[in-house]
Amino acid sequence: MSDCLVVVNFKTYQTAHGASAEELARAMSGIETDARLVAAVSAIDLSAVVAAAPGLEVWTQHLDPIQSGSNTGWLHPDTAVERGATGTLINHAEHKVSIEHVAMLLDQVPEDFCVCACAADIDEAQALAALGPTYVAVEPPELIGGDVSVTSADPGIVSGTVAAVREVTDEVGILCGAGVKSGEDVATAMELGTIGVLLASGVTKADDPGAALDDLVSML
Repeated sequence: MSDCLVVVNFKTYQTAHGASAEELARAMSGIETDARLVAAVSAIDLSAVVAAAPGLEVWTQHLDPIQSGSNTGWLHPDTAVERGATGTLINHAEHKVSIEHVAMLLDQVPEDFCVCACAADIDEAQALAALGPTYVAVEPPELIGGDVSVTSADPGIVSGTVAAVREVTDEVGILCGAGVKSGEDVATAMELGTIGVLLASGVTKADDPGAALDDLVSML
């Protein structure tokens, strides 16, 4: 199991914003693994995290398909790119947008900029995949932040998402998330057909984030 993608969503956890975001990013960059580790950080922390961990791949947690001008409070894709982001999450369960928003964002970002579109269920994952994002991540909302991984609580939604996405495209990578906390969860996700995982609290709320990260990639 190689070429695994592990995206850690920093959200706005106290342990993963401001100076703590920089510390966690440095911990991620120090992990010895063949897996591809990505930090998805607040737009406010983006520049600081990129500077603190220059070898780490850093995404932002949300972007808006806007042009320059009168757009108070919105997040311009060009600014994210300029500040070092190489990708973004979009349509996370905690920040839902319309499918039109996702489509317009995909039209605006550079070709090599990663877009991971989050889906709550199989149907939404298939609809988002048809737009051609880099990745689709299925995350049942009721399991997000919980103690039970989607890979054990609802493996059918993972394998079903893989099948549904592959009906429309072979080009979109598939991730799963919600409750993912261990190397066994990651290995099971891969066995179910994904290329990796999207997680947050399994790392951001861990007593020892470095050890949690080591465990996540331990079975790859």
